[in-house]
Amino acid sequence: MLDNARPITPELVERFRAAYESDPTAKTLTSAASNTPLADIAFDPVNAAKLQMTFSIEIPTTGITNQKQSGRCWLFASMNLMREAVIKKCNLDRFELSGNYFAFWDKFEKINFFLESVIDSADRPVGDRTLDWILQGIGDGGQWDMMVSVVRKYGVVPMSAMPETAQSQSTRGFSQFTNMHLRKDAIELRKLIAEGKDPSARKEEMLSAYFKALCICFGEPVQKFDFEYRDKDKEFHADYGLTPLEFYEKYVGIDLDDYVSVINAPTADKPYGKVYTVQYLGNVIGGGIRYLNLPIEELKALTIKQMQDGELVWFGSDCGKYGDRKRGIWDQDSFRYNEIFGGMDFSLTKEERLDYHDSAMNHAMVLCGVNLDQNGRPNRWKIENSWGEDAGSKGYYIASDLWFEAFTYQVIINKKYLTDAWKQALEEEPIELLPWDPMGTLA
Repeated sequence: MLDNARPITPELVERFRAAYESDPTAKTLTSAASNTPLADIAFDPVNAAKLQMTFSIEIPTTGITNQKQSGRCWLFASMNLMREAVIKKCNLDRFELSGNYFAFWDKFEKINFFLESVIDSADRPVGDRTLDWILQGIGDGGQWDMMVSVVRKYGVVPMSAMPETAQSQSTRGFSQFTNMHLRKDAIELRKLIAEGKDPSARKEEMLSAYFKALCICFGEPVQKFDFEYRDKDKEFHADYGLTPLEFYEKYVGIDLDDYVSVINAPTADKPYGKVYTVQYLGNVIGGGIRYLNLPIEELKALTIKQMQDGELVWFGSDCGKYGDRKRGIWDQDSFRYNEIFGGMDFSLTKEERLDYHDSAMNHAMVLCGVNLDQNGRPNRWKIENSWGEDAGSKGYYIASDLWFEAFTYQVIINKKYLTDAWKQALEEEPIELLPWDPMGTLA
């Protein structure tokens, strides 16, 4: 291994040191980097000024939510879509669904999914790549189809019916200890199966313990509740004894079967126009993940059509690239990192970023606006985030179309906007991707 590799020598270091010390620009940048965050040094106010917070197509939304110290962005983005239906139906100024209720059932289902995955992979040896992937455990992240699975099974409730707890708002501790115990359970389940025993009864005992732990940290999930509110006209309304599923059907009423996950993965292994799924990805057993892969121009056109009809769009992206939380901007041209790092070239194609693990979806938000230029092409996008009102422009962000093309990987689109060929593709058996495929990452 590395028998012919070339080590760093003192002579090599001396040449590099001389090149640095003779570069006055590098010395100036050293002073700046010693005292200032890189994003502030790299920020280009002239280019950023072109990204005005005005849009030719804009859908009003009702206030910014805050996922706090949790990775529940995909759930908050979903709730931000659903709550608008409740607000409209009930004539409200503002309304929030319970992220705690959502997260409870998502985590409980993920725990069961983990245990079942361990049982399913019990014949794989320690060190097997798929087993290693499973043993990473569970987290807060998810995708649209996982949200759909939870809603179909458990419904939704207002924030007032199951408020946040300290643990639901800051999930790191719960996740750490849960995963520690899940791996302990994995050892036991694999031993039982190796001994030829049925692990079902023991798995049920394990689930019972996790349910109790979730109740301790998140609260017992509500089964029935009263929905009481005062509308914009100050009229009082009350609906008593609702179940979470009844509340969804009566007050949200979005037919989740109408929507499909459209992705843009321009890699050689994923031909466009095909549908994909990912091994060992999900929460609710039997829920499933399905993506329709389309070129970015088609993805953008579908997104614009949906917003032109006044409907928000859930989307997943890589929010860690060329962005600034404080300023609320995502745009390559507004951050001059090439110059900051002494002329390094960070340019990669989207295909290269995916194939070489430089980028993948890691955050879900809501598109609520787009600006079309004189030729009808998008040049900037308005985003409703879930990081609170202190981030961005009172919680809203703006992305250039350049950034959108490079770092948006998934949008949720009503099937009515799809062509007949794409609808037909959705009926075909999906192509199964390996668990570690970049399109299997969670927001």
